[in-house]
Amino acid sequence: MSIQWKGVFPAITTKFSSRQSLDIDLFCKNLLAQVAAGVNGIVLAGTLGEASALTLEEKEVLLKTTLDVVGSKLPVVLNIAEGATTEAVKQAELADKWGAKGLMLLPPMRYKSDARETVTYFKTVADATDLPVMIYNNPIDYRIEVTLDMFEELAAAPTIQAIKESTRDVTNVTRLVNRFKDRFNILCGVDTIAMEELLLGADGWVAGLVCAFPRETVAIYRLTKAGRIEEATKIYRWFMPLLELDIHPKLVQYIKLCESEVGLGSEYVRAPRLTLVGEERERVLQTIHSALANRPDLPDYLSIDTSKQHKPVLI
Repeated sequence: MSIQWKGVFPAITTKFSSRQSLDIDLFCKNLLAQVAAGVNGIVLAGTLGEASALTLEEKEVLLKTTLDVVGSKLPVVLNIAEGATTEAVKQAELADKWGAKGLMLLPPMRYKSDARETVTYFKTVADATDLPVMIYNNPIDYRIEVTLDMFEELAAAPTIQAIKESTRDVTNVTRLVNRFKDRFNILCGVDTIAMEELLLGADGWVAGLVCAFPRETVAIYRLTKAGRIEEATKIYRWFMPLLELDIHPKLVQYIKLCESEVGLGSEYVRAPRLTLVGEERERVLQTIHSALANRPDLPDYLSIDTSKQHKPVLI
């Protein structure tokens, strides 16, 4: 199955019980809400999914559970974030065996590889699988930037199809389009600049707050792509205080607290993360409750024909 790297791809949180075991029932409840809201794909075991705290066996359970819930309706993408190239290749092979339809691939973890090493790492994993790959470019959090020149080299790998653009530099979308035309699909990976990047030609949005607010997220995407900018902007402005929770080091705890407050998750995280307490928790709750008190009515966004999206002119 080839992936249409377009639309909203939730970076799903991993649901835990109070004893830190997987909470599959709650995980499935959230997945069903995402499907009902009209998302276009699912990303598992990313930063929000607490990848570093998951075992390989748990990743398999999460992937197979997701496939049981969404079936063939949506492509399911597994994130790979490893320090060793051999382990990344192994996980790519396992993901294919387990039924994933695509991979999201971070640069090597822990070691700050240079440009040659990073490109070699990406190419080695991509060459080891037939699954389509999205490169996660997040130099703010992971210290390694995938530059335009590096993407020039990566363009030779046919399985590398998309970029999760998380440099937090809105103009990078324009640079990518100018340099590569439509060679790569571009998906915004930062909630607070998603609408801006969609307007500049990004194809999709790998979203965080969608975990708690799936309908609002999909509505913004569809309205923006349909050119209904005023309607999208109204929702986006309401959403912004919540979206800013996505760019904090404790985004996992913050977004899980949102999920708990709307009935789509729990606050439980896996150590070394700890649930929020005291003033910090009250401050985030105030942001959530203020937003919920003013939650906007949404138009019938699901009826929008997204096959007729506006695309930037490629020159």
